[in-house]
Amino acid sequence: MADDLDDLLDEVESKFCKDSPTKKPGKIKTVQPSAKKMDSKQQPSTSRVGKSRKEGDDLNDIIRDICADDGPDLSLTTPPAASSSNSNLKETSGHKFKCFNLILGGSQCSKGLCTVSEQRTCDQLRCTSCDFKVVMFDNYEWQRDCDYLFFRNNVPDFQKLKAKLITRRDVRAYACQCSWRSVKEATDILNDSTLKWVCGKHS
Repeated sequence: MADDLDDLLDEVESKFCKDSPTKKPGKIKTVQPSAKKMDSKQQPSTSRVGKSRKEGDDLNDIIRDICADDGPDLSLTTPPAASSSNSNLKETSGHKFKCFNLILGGSQCSKGLCTVSEQRTCDQLRCTSCDFKVVMFDNYEWQRDCDYLFFRNNVPDFQKLKAKLITRRDVRAYACQCSWRSVKEATDILNDSTLKWVCGKHS
């Protein structure tokens, strides 16, 4: 009975489906995808690859253009020449100056750099004999019993030196470790050959 049914189905298929191969019922044919289709899915299309390459080339061109651009041209301008007074000021700003004359004076005399136009008593005196800076005290004078050892042991400490100082208006007391003077009137130091005091320079 089953064989007769199969024969009948085969006859029908042969009449109406001449181009199609005969198939038996109950059998399913699995179709494997072709290698060509798989390759087309796995590999990117040539159009996409070409597009990405073109974009990469364009990006490289932009980078090269940026690197090649040195920026806007800047004209080199020469600054105006400074005036002679400014240049002289810059040249002498770092220098130190010596007094034109070395003058000793009382407390009423102004202290500072002595120039041709302005006479001042030098306040940067230094002794070339003991190599000490000369200290000075306004409105004081030294007692008559001062000696070399007293100044040698006590200069420049005022607290120790004041033991031999007497208050005297308009007088200025000078001292290093080897010499001392009490001066009231302006006096050129060259008039006292025993003093080895020089100007230590003013800034």
